[in-house]
Amino acid sequence: MCALSRREFLGAAATSAAIGFLGANPLELSAEPLGLPIGCQIWPVRASIAKDFPGTLKQLAGAGFQSIELCSPYGYEEFGFGGLAKYSPAELRKILSDAGVTCISSHFSIGELRKNQERSIGWAKDIDLTQMLVPSLGGPKKPTMDDVKRAADEYNKMAERSAKADIQQGLHNEEFELSTVNGKRTYDILFELLDPKLVTFQFQVSTVSQGYDAAEIFHQVSRPFHFHACAGLVVGNQENCAGRTRHAGLEENLYRGKNRRHQELFRRNGSAEDARQRSLSASTPSLTSA
Repeated sequence: MCALSRREFLGAAATSAAIGFLGANPLELSAEPLGLPIGCQIWPVRASIAKDFPGTLKQLAGAGFQSIELCSPYGYEEFGFGGLAKYSPAELRKILSDAGVTCISSHFSIGELRKNQERSIGWAKDIDLTQMLVPSLGGPKKPTMDDVKRAADEYNKMAERSAKADIQQGLHNEEFELSTVNGKRTYDILFELLDPKLVTFQFQVSTVSQGYDAAEIFHQVSRPFHFHACAGLVVGNQENCAGRTRHAGLEENLYRGKNRRHQELFRRNGSAEDARQRSLSASTPSLTSA
């Protein structure tokens, strides 16, 4: 079994679950805040995944993680996830089951969906995923409004195809989504252009250090969200958008207005979908770069 390095483990912990444990030690994350499982995205442990996928999952489970979010073997092949393609769907499901973790979502690159979305949908369907997320729509760094509209139209069409397989598309917010058009954030424009029946959002909490107010977005945007925080949110003594060092500003950002929504941060289109499409909720018990 390939042992996780301290850096990899802390990186996974930094994408772990539990809003109620912002200051907790990763080894103490055993409760289920808001009734949701503690999960992590496996990107921070990609080096170990490439060497020993089953063993790495067992180590994550042993550390208290109950759910994981995969990365596609096609869109993330160069980052160490290509080896997942060697497993049959039955083998992959058994590896997850043997490790004692669940998985309902995975990251896919927008490029692989453009190239062969049906293959990606087939892989997701075969291993019982219900959500397919892309980190970005891949638009230009300085888009025009037409660029944003084209990107949204393309992704809505992709989401329509996924919906036919009972899979929901989701969007992370990275480079393109952090741009602006005529003084308005591209991310905000996409809230208006992407079909809420087809596309959910996974908020990149590290963007609070770039001025994105998580509380404001969660409380004002009436559409489903995943909640996700990543390593590198605050590096060293860098101040975040709340003017605090380390994660104090993040705590303030998330807990402000707590009584107004709280569990609704994980809201879905209906209660029947909640169990099937619950998010891999995330927080940052340790703000360590992956």
